Amino acid sequence: MLADEIDEMQEDIRKLRDAVEIGEVKRDAGVARIAQMQKELRGTIIQMEEFTSSKDRKGLLMAGADRAIREIMFIFKDDPIESPLHEATMAVWARMQLEE
Repeated sequence: MLADEIDEMQEDIRKLRDAVEIGEVKRDAGVARIAQMQKELRGTIIQMEEFTSSKDRKGLLMAGADRAIREIMFIFKDDPIESPLHEATMAVWARMQLEE
């Protein structure tokens, strides 16, 4: 979604530059509008990078949690607390998945 918006914004900036070059838009107004559009584009790119970074971070956390759960379950295999421990780890897993 944001990637499509970025592509559209870049295309709009290119079209406006072309319009300024061929004289369809006054140079001073066009340059000011291009500067404003580029500022909006940078903001959208930053927003997308923050979103991607948070998703990557969550993926790493979930991978670490998965590994820890598997190791704990291996350590306590055939132990009397295996079943309650399994239920507890699944509750933690579910809670982590719901967090943003």
